[in-house]
Amino acid sequence: MGYCCAVRVETWERKSEVPLTLLALAFLVAYAWPILDPRMDADIRTSLNLATWTIWAAFAVDLAIRLWLADRTASYALHHWYDVALVVLPMLRPLRLLRLIALVRILDRSATTSLVGRTAVYLAAAASASVGLGSLAILDAERGAHGANITTFGDALWWACETVTTVGYGDRYPITGQGRAVAVVLMLVGIGLIGSVTATVAATILARVQTESHRS
Repeated sequence: MGYCCAVRVETWERKSEVPLTLLALAFLVAYAWPILDPRMDADIRTSLNLATWTIWAAFAVDLAIRLWLADRTASYALHHWYDVALVVLPMLRPLRLLRLIALVRILDRSATTSLVGRTAVYLAAAASASVGLGSLAILDAERGAHGANITTFGDALWWACETVTTVGYGDRYPITGQGRAVAVVLMLVGIGLIGSVTATVAATILARVQTESHRS
């Protein structure tokens, strides 16, 4: 029974992966457009806001179906706690766009067969998504706040880059509670990315050394 349920969940995830990735792309447009264009017409803004919630609801339905198909609902939810959190907590809705990494996974199946190559693709996707989404989230939180020093997308992009790389020059920084929450998440992501990059470089060097040893 457990094996059958696992197969059903895997089948559903495989079938829904591409549609949900396309929805994530649509979510990105609907979420980012009002932030990048604060003078947008009110009717368009309302329509885009409705679109973000509709897409969020689609992801919630996807999670509900996977929980229903799973043999042990509680165990599945525990092992996929990040999916549950991103659906249950509306404040974290934009982070659901990390599903875009699924698109990279689809494309890289034909691009590379080595573990190191796939890891590099994932890292590049994660870094790009973190910087892009972090820029939008911090700009959304900070712009309009009294005394804010992150008021343009250029400021936000620069701040996200220096934060995710853990450089932290301190020339740009959040002053709102929501902005600082975004900063904490981005710091943790940055630490993980740097560790992963280091491990990938080490694995690449080791693989080359082993290759040269076999040739000798």
